[in-house]
Amino acid sequence: MPPLPSSARGAAITGWGRALPDTVVTNADLEARMDTSDEWIRERTGIAERRIGGSTASLSIESGRRALACAGVDPASIDALILSTTTPDRTVPATSATVQHGLGLRCGAFDVNAACSGFVYGLAVANGLIAIGAERVLLIGTDTLSRIVDWTDRNTAILFADGSGAAVVEAVGGRGSLLGWDIDADGSAEDLLFCEVGGHLHMDGKEVFRRAVRIMVDSAEKSLAASGTSVDDIAMVVPHQANIRIISAACERLGIPMSKTALALAETGNTSSASIPLAWFAAADDGRLVPGDLVLLVGFGAGMTAASAVVRWTGAGRP
Repeated sequence: MPPLPSSARGAAITGWGRALPDTVVTNADLEARMDTSDEWIRERTGIAERRIGGSTASLSIESGRRALACAGVDPASIDALILSTTTPDRTVPATSATVQHGLGLRCGAFDVNAACSGFVYGLAVANGLIAIGAERVLLIGTDTLSRIVDWTDRNTAILFADGSGAAVVEAVGGRGSLLGWDIDADGSAEDLLFCEVGGHLHMDGKEVFRRAVRIMVDSAEKSLAASGTSVDDIAMVVPHQANIRIISAACERLGIPMSKTALALAETGNTSSASIPLAWFAAADDGRLVPGDLVLLVGFGAGMTAASAVVRWTGAGRP
């Protein structure tokens, strides 16, 4: 994508929140259900446990409420709600309508489905809305993949889980915190990871791995170039939490050490649209980010989609 116009109205994240279901499913639990083992799962994925339960709307309301409280803003001041999800609670209407009502918002609301890249897609859209006049956008990434997983299929059941992450994106003076971004898709690869309506997830794991590393690196390099930064400027990379081997391979090709990587994979599994915000905001809550740090977000998803962004971290609190 081209560099951001110098005249564009800037935005920054001023509040964030996370939500995970209460039920924990460990690798040992899966051993009792299928031909697998804790060692096999950890070695191939990096996952030790995952959270299961709740609906897309209920988790979104929980994370959204926390983000609003963190930013210290009135729900009535939100100008738009963007819900990134690939697992809506209903075919019609969009789940964002339920979330809007549950949070007491008085604004437009819509869903974005770019699978695991969706939160970064939504971040670009939120910044675009602010550039043309919105003051505050609530961006939420939520998925409840346990509802579309075949729990007898060890290729998918060991990976996918449920969760939600939310951010208040607010107008600021000057350039704002989004320095560069990229969104991409390769529809010819859509059959590598899919779920028919009413069906279960199907995945060609080997081919997804091969393409994922390539498309993540390509997208990240585009965002770095658009932002005028290099990997040496990045304080933290927040990758889609799909598989530790994919993350490691992508970071190695980018020249970013794993010590600079935000990881929540071991405790959350792959939560699709929630993956990046869960890892990002867990790192923020743990004190791993300080104002001024440059963060590289990068992910890939079914479609096959990809998205990345370079963001200057500002920390919580209204501008």
